[in-house]
Amino acid sequence: MSVDERTHDRQFVRTFFTSPTAVEGEDDSAKMLRSAGQLRGMQAPDVWVPDNEDATAPAMRDEGAQNIIDVVAAHGEGFPGEIHPRVVWHRDSPGTRYQGFEHMRQIADPEHGAAEHIDGFVIPEVGDIDDWKKADEFITIVEHEHGLPEGSLAMSVIVESGSAELALGKLREEMGKPSNNLQRLFLLVDGEVDYTKDMRAITPTGELPPWPELRHNTSRAASAAGLIAVDGPYDDIRDVDGYRARMTNNQAKGMLGIWSLTPGQVVEANKGPLPPESGYWLLSAGGREVELADEDGAQVYTGDRVSLSRTADGYELTVAGDSRALDEEELREELLDIVDYVPGLEDIVDSMAEFEAAKQAGKGAIAMSRTATVRIDGIEVEVSSDRMWDEATYQALQTPITLFQDVYENRPDQHDDLADLYGEAVVERAMNVG
Repeated sequence: MSVDERTHDRQFVRTFFTSPTAVEGEDDSAKMLRSAGQLRGMQAPDVWVPDNEDATAPAMRDEGAQNIIDVVAAHGEGFPGEIHPRVVWHRDSPGTRYQGFEHMRQIADPEHGAAEHIDGFVIPEVGDIDDWKKADEFITIVEHEHGLPEGSLAMSVIVESGSAELALGKLREEMGKPSNNLQRLFLLVDGEVDYTKDMRAITPTGELPPWPELRHNTSRAASAAGLIAVDGPYDDIRDVDGYRARMTNNQAKGMLGIWSLTPGQVVEANKGPLPPESGYWLLSAGGREVELADEDGAQVYTGDRVSLSRTADGYELTVAGDSRALDEEELREELLDIVDYVPGLEDIVDSMAEFEAAKQAGKGAIAMSRTATVRIDGIEVEVSSDRMWDEATYQALQTPITLFQDVYENRPDQHDDLADLYGEAVVERAMNVG
């Protein structure tokens, strides 16, 4: 088995949703856990994480482990995503590791009724690669004690320290060795809060640093080892635009999954990596992107960062305070530099189908054109761009379709949502292309 091949059923994970396993002061301490176990459709995550670590008070964790068993036994069969409880662990604390081991043994015991619905465990606060192997060995022991097939329980880790980040670079050489079962690894999840603490980082406002290097390193390690990368939590749960911006930035790094703290964030994260319902044009100026309005077939810009006027010799285009005198052809070239098209699902399907037909006809590459009429300050300009498609382009742009197909195959509870969003005909075509 090549480490570059994904070995789990899920090829993509968009949403990693944590729920406290036991809440103090409630008549039913498993209330939030029980509610999460009944989520369906776009509100239900790809991976549900009953969180018996940070989200649960230390004094409540034994009760939390029992709550996981009770709730998963009752609702696990109908839950549409995967279930991966998070147990306690710490690279510097044998006692904490032992407590996590005991909770895994308890939860995975088939006699308790939850084991058949548990897909794996999430291990936080890991250290160097030897610490990852300790967690792997504990899970192997749990499987052996309960008569479960070796490797049947996946292991996901949360990267929350410099030593864990360095361990990412050793996965390829360690996975597949006969001395471990690290092939069970599934998700690599960033934990920026504890990572910030471990790095002794300080910012003037007290906000978390952006840590783009951590996200890049985690995504790269996931790609190299056949795993899936997931970003950490976005604490400002009311900042929907910020959450979307974080996801867009991550997706450019190949990190298509993100931690979700609320069902509302789950909905945003479930939809975020999917292609838009329909294509649209963007204009970039002064460090900002603005979606152009489609009015009577023209793409209309109404902001104040770009202006356009006619002159005796042609046009004057001003972008973020920089003005240039241009003739008509130069204006088209300048506009092409600042406008971009974001394809919708149907656009992607059309382009892939066109290239597949050309390939069957013996062509190795084709040019695909897209035109638009851009209107700025009442002046309309026709722009047209060509993009050369070859096999490499086709493979790279297949990722959104592969993601869509993975979602459709693994989340039948979202079929109606997808049909409502895109239309049944487009969904059918997307499932048959590629």
